[in-house]
Amino acid sequence: MSQALGSSATTAVISPLERQTIRKVAWRLMPLLMLGYFCAYLDRVNVGYAGLQMNKALAFSASVFGFGSGIFFWGYFLFEIPSNLILARVGARLWFTRILITWGIISALDALVWNATSFYVIRFCLGLAEAGFYPGVVYFLTRWFPSYYRSRMMAFLMLASVISLILGPIVSGQLLELDGMGGLAGWQWLFLLEGLPPIIMGIVIFFLLTDRPEEARWLDEEERAWLTERLKHEETMREAIRRYELLEALRNPRVWGLTLVYFGQNVSNYGFLIFLPQIIKAFGVSYGMTGLIGAIPFLFAAFAMLVWGWHSDYTGERVWHLAGACLLTAAGLFACYFLQGNPVAMMIALICAQMGQASITPIFWSLPTAMLTGIAAAGGIALINSVGNLGGFFGPSIYGLVKDATHSDGLALIAIGAFVVMSAVVVLALGHDHRLEVIPTRKSPEKD
Repeated sequence: MSQALGSSATTAVISPLERQTIRKVAWRLMPLLMLGYFCAYLDRVNVGYAGLQMNKALAFSASVFGFGSGIFFWGYFLFEIPSNLILARVGARLWFTRILITWGIISALDALVWNATSFYVIRFCLGLAEAGFYPGVVYFLTRWFPSYYRSRMMAFLMLASVISLILGPIVSGQLLELDGMGGLAGWQWLFLLEGLPPIIMGIVIFFLLTDRPEEARWLDEEERAWLTERLKHEETMREAIRRYELLEALRNPRVWGLTLVYFGQNVSNYGFLIFLPQIIKAFGVSYGMTGLIGAIPFLFAAFAMLVWGWHSDYTGERVWHLAGACLLTAAGLFACYFLQGNPVAMMIALICAQMGQASITPIFWSLPTAMLTGIAAAGGIALINSVGNLGGFFGPSIYGLVKDATHSDGLALIAIGAFVVMSAVVVLALGHDHRLEVIPTRKSPEKD
């Protein structure tokens, strides 16, 4: 039986060399990337817990808080594509180090906020500093992992964000209890202390990350040769179908369709994440209990994300897996409107919503990375992520506006849930891309 790449009808068997190479690469790189992304999500959403005290101390309305939380993504948008193109030129190790250290410093400066304007400025600068990290990681994975492994590696990467959303609320809730210590408010301690991990990780990544397989002295010569050839062969096969130049990728209708999909899911994602602490605090619990209860949806989401990503890789099917995750998210958010006043039932609905939400991203990124290669991949991924992440601005802003106008969390959840329904519709309309057929799905060995 052939073990070479071929059509999707070809049965492929994983060789011992492939298995040991991928295992080494995963154990070497994924912990570093996961820890970096853990820091990213921690600094991106801890503002939701800080807001439990900060909003009252600084007299911020839901609209002001939602706008300020979301303006992060405008800074992110402006510098995302330039950042990823710089990364492609100078290498991930150096550029990730710069990103992590600068965003850690700026995140800690959130402790100095004194009014709405200062809140907006610091959050905008935080977006500028962090821009490029996530799409840079997505691009970096295409330089190290063959297509067959990318959804599960993305699932492991996203697991870091879920872990941060499990541990972050617990830690943030306890940090708020430091209120008054050393003359600082609890929310100020939260920003100061949670700004340290990315600075530390920036230093660690500088010394331990490797830019390309050819430079990986921790791989045997045979392993380096196999991985380099496998990745080169996949890229050649894709480019035989269609090789996109950078500008072609940036104006391709399918790329913009995927951007719309990503935008819609980010509206629901960040609207949910930023205001979840306030939804739970309205149940009448303490700061500490708010953090503990807030971690529950993400425990379930971690399991759902890994299983859904593995099943998508195993079957080779992407479109229905992605659309199904979007619709589960919307169903959970919509159900909350009818369950207001019943905290237990509402939490079950929120858990379902987050299980769907967490399962979207690992599968989503298998679509553009199957379509684009080389510098077009760096630019196209950055475009999708930068414009799509503007949903992170509109999600909290829409939630805050609807909440201020209606005083209803249920209606606000419906408003952001409508966008993830749009994502499902668009991904079904885009349909299957034949570049996904370049790499065969794995099956059990068959006799010749």
